[in-house]
Amino acid sequence: MPGGLFQTIGTGGPVIMVLLALSILSLALIATKTLQLWSVRAGAKRRAAALDLWSTGDKHAAKQSMEGGKSPADRVTAYAMAALTSGARRPAVEAEVIRRGNAEMETMSRHIRLLELIAMISPLLGLLGTVLGMIQSFQELELAQGAANASVLAGGIWQALLTTAAGLIVAIPAAIGATLLSARVDSAAHLIESAVGELYLIEDTGKRN
Repeated sequence: MPGGLFQTIGTGGPVIMVLLALSILSLALIATKTLQLWSVRAGAKRRAAALDLWSTGDKHAAKQSMEGGKSPADRVTAYAMAALTSGARRPAVEAEVIRRGNAEMETMSRHIRLLELIAMISPLLGLLGTVLGMIQSFQELELAQGAANASVLAGGIWQALLTTAAGLIVAIPAAIGATLLSARVDSAAHLIESAVGELYLIEDTGKRN
């Protein structure tokens, strides 16, 4: 069985080897990013409870309840609460919150673009293998000087079909993974904006009252 697999890979030429490497890289990235982003939407109850405490004026308890939060929204909200509690000026707090939010986004989005690149170039590599395979078939047909049979052309056609299928097999999981992971990052970013926005609203409402 392993020998047959390697023979099949070898039939596809170097394009198949490149696609195999991209497939391994793609699956490794999907697994790594899934683990990294697993908890980025967690902590909704913690933040809601902390904001309730903040709205009642118990800012110290609200700040303490946010300490140790593991999600990006928890960390950014905890900073905003700590900064406002310490008496930092609102514009400075807002600027730092934006900076921290962008840093969280960059960390969450890291390597997703690489997945998108793999999804984009894999079908093109498959198409390249198809073209090379057909070139090989016509070269062999020319060398046979019209005496070619099906077996002469089979090698090139097999390579063409194999690389096309391999390109799609690599691209589809990479595209699905990149899309789902990007959606999770966008959702986490929305949670950051929602939590901090609600905190600012409570703070402004409290000042007016």
